[in-house]
Amino acid sequence: MSQSIQYALVFPALMLSTLGIIQAGVWIHGRQVLSEAANAAADASRSADAGPAAGDALARHITEVGGVRDVVVAVSRGRAEVRATVTGTIPLFFDLDLSRITASAVAPVERVTTP
Repeated sequence: MSQSIQYALVFPALMLSTLGIIQAGVWIHGRQVLSEAANAAADASRSADAGPAAGDALARHITEVGGVRDVVVAVSRGRAEVRATVTGTIPLFFDLDLSRITASAVAPVERVTTP
């Protein structure tokens, strides 16, 4: 009798901790995907002959492959630097208002100089 009560108390705690670990892993994966997408967008848009559209397309492809939904990509190019911001929603079991993540990256614009 006491053993069945033990299982009734331990099993839900074990299941919740297992789901929590899985959800944390999914959140970390989504955060990493968005960070990589922002870095790739800034890197693709920083060359002398590229525009912000190149970075936008690459970031959308990376987030699509990574399983991120509702992606918003903003790439702005100034004279000296490129800023890329990628926002997306990751699928979580229990959404505790943590599913919307934003990542950004800054890179210098390549300049052609004569020796």
